[in-house]
Amino acid sequence: MATSGTTSFDLSIDDIVEEAYERCGIQTNAGYDLRKARTSLNILFSEWGNRGIHLWKTELQTQALTAGTATYTTPSSTNDVLEAYISTASASGASTTDQTLAKIDRSTYAALPNKGSQGTPSQYYVDRQKTPTITLYLTPDATTYTYLKYYILKRIQDAGAYTNNADLPFRFIPCMISGLAFYLSMKYAPARTEALKLYYEDELKRALDEDGQRTSVFISPANYYPTRT
Repeated sequence: MATSGTTSFDLSIDDIVEEAYERCGIQTNAGYDLRKARTSLNILFSEWGNRGIHLWKTELQTQALTAGTATYTTPSSTNDVLEAYISTASASGASTTDQTLAKIDRSTYAALPNKGSQGTPSQYYVDRQKTPTITLYLTPDATTYTYLKYYILKRIQDAGAYTNNADLPFRFIPCMISGLAFYLSMKYAPARTEALKLYYEDELKRALDEDGQRTSVFISPANYYPTRT
């Protein structure tokens, strides 16, 4: 039998909304209902920010270091900074030297003495405001290491126009629709809310479990040498 030969299936926002309404037992083409569903979808995307790290929303940022400047503002779409390192060049290459930075919390940073002392940074603190900032310790002298490179976890983009596609990979389409149906059921079909919530949580868990990195695992047995007297 012939197959399509394509792997480009995706749904526009209006198709997502229509499918979610149908799961609530509702058929609607009203503009107001579409607008409210889009709002619920954006709220769902915000809630996913509390569900962990989404690999497709991680992005490497490069920031030129300024001598005597410890704090730098991350892009406005940043949710958190996952890891960071300093580098001798903006691009990667055989001649580039990198040094990993340790992430510390606010209390640890507050307890550090001489925060203005310049040298080679070894630690960083992320202040998770509406737009997070990243603060280095020591304050960089920008001599050997001239760039800060860090991986951010970005927010999922808003739904936007109804003709847009959602800002997520294909494997999250099922749980996105299930989540939107659950959100809409609280407004329009409360009798279905409990069942839709269970279905949504089950599909979301599978998607989050799949959204990982397949790496090698090495297990070494522990050695035990009993003491003889």
